[in-house]
Amino acid sequence: MERHIVIRHEKKDLTATIHYPENNVKQDGRSKDRVPLIVICHGFVGNRIGVDRLFVETARELSSKGYLVVRFDYAGCGESTGAYGKEGMESMINQTRTVLDYATSCCDVDLTRVTLIGHSLGGAVALHTAVRDRRVKNLVLWSAVGYPFNDIVKITGRDTYDRAVKEGAADYLGYSFTPNYFESLAAFQPFQEALKFSGDVLVIHGTSDEVIPVDYAFLYQKLFWMRPEGCCDKEIIFQANHTYSSGPHRAELLQKTQNWLSDKEAIQTDWQHWMI
Repeated sequence: MERHIVIRHEKKDLTATIHYPENNVKQDGRSKDRVPLIVICHGFVGNRIGVDRLFVETARELSSKGYLVVRFDYAGCGESTGAYGKEGMESMINQTRTVLDYATSCCDVDLTRVTLIGHSLGGAVALHTAVRDRRVKNLVLWSAVGYPFNDIVKITGRDTYDRAVKEGAADYLGYSFTPNYFESLAAFQPFQEALKFSGDVLVIHGTSDEVIPVDYAFLYQKLFWMRPEGCCDKEIIFQANHTYSSGPHRAELLQKTQNWLSDKEAIQTDWQHWMI
């Protein structure tokens, strides 16, 4: 079952869709009556639908496996109110935490099984959110940016950034971006933050990604493995583009993500049985 909702965040309305887990999925262990939660964080000038319905398909697939899934539009994107080009990274992190507040209170969520899936810039937002919010136990990063300022300026074009600085705002795809937005990107360094997250991580990237270099996936994994706790797995999808738009690549992305999450669920269940 799916339900469209509105989550209030600092005088803004964040439009979201919540996917309830199918009732025929049986859970084991001490937390069998509670559900695992997944929140999907979309990327730059994106929305909760995703390119070629990426996030719709993801949410429906994972909810069919027993997960409570929430996908939402950041302020100024999709159907949410606000001005995206004025918000910046700090605001997106706070919005994600507000969505977590809602999701963990609207259902009987197992707080030991909370996962953020972040795509592109949403990957950086998800990582920074996870470092700040101890409720997040797992991270799944799809084609995540590594240097928010450089990566986004590369997408918009340097002239857009220069115009924003000179004139106070610049148009890109109908969005008005302020200097504050770009400055906020420069203030956040996901590769440095990677060392501060203690949970488990899955990094996935396509070799034909022309937006964000696939090399980032290797660096992310190296940094995550330098931590004293938490593991990191990496999956490289041959010839997949930034949004995994082809049928086979999309299927492989969802299958690898689902398999990894299932493995984590199995480990969690085994641990609970051992505790009993």
